[in-house]
Amino acid sequence: MSGLRFASLGSGSGGNAMLICTGDTAVMLDCGFSVADTTRRLGRIGVCPEQLDAIVVTHEHDDHIGGVARLARRYDVPVWMSHGTWRGLEGIFDDVPINLVEGYTAFSIGGLQVEPFPVPHDAREPAQFVFGDGVMRLGVLTDTGESTPHIETMLSNCEALVIECNHDLEMLARSTYPRALRARISSRVGHLDNGAAADLLSRVAGPGLRHVIGAHLSQHNNSASLARCALSQALGCDPQWIGIADQDNGFDWRELR
Repeated sequence: MSGLRFASLGSGSGGNAMLICTGDTAVMLDCGFSVADTTRRLGRIGVCPEQLDAIVVTHEHDDHIGGVARLARRYDVPVWMSHGTWRGLEGIFDDVPINLVEGYTAFSIGGLQVEPFPVPHDAREPAQFVFGDGVMRLGVLTDTGESTPHIETMLSNCEALVIECNHDLEMLARSTYPRALRARISSRVGHLDNGAAADLLSRVAGPGLRHVIGAHLSQHNNSASLARCALSQALGCDPQWIGIADQDNGFDWRELR
């Protein structure tokens, strides 16, 4: 059994990318960084772009897809995305090998099983994913305005969860963001706040949960300590057990075996 390894290159409105690996398979989830920056960030965790087997895309917002086409084209990496996401990006992915995911159907890349699921977010056909090796499961949920019963079904009993803690409601209310932007962020097609993330976590956490990481934190409307506090209260654990994916460094390799 090879198990799963996963790491983040960075998480937040300035750019997002994760690596999920099993055996000889290495998949990048999103890429919101330039090719040079992505290469530098990959080097930090001991990976070269040439090692990538695929890039899987959640949706078309620039902080998730801004670097995908250039990276895929330069290193001949195939890309998976929903049909709706692709339709919003016609022309950008010319000469890039595209695999369209229809109807959130599960698929495999090498030894990695990939299960997409829909989320309420202000994009054309956004998806989030559960990754597995047949034994261990990693659930990733960012960029959703609220939870749904289907989301909770998909994330239940994962051994690892990377879950959005975008903002603290009080900090967002006091922020200098324009009213329309604050309304979008807190809407049902925006982003999860700390309390909503904690409520979701309390409903999906199973006895085998080994890793919980808060992700996509706003640099202006949240803090690592607030996110950790909310998630740890949901689990009744030490706040320091909760990991945080930050914008500059993401998080280092985690393992599931």
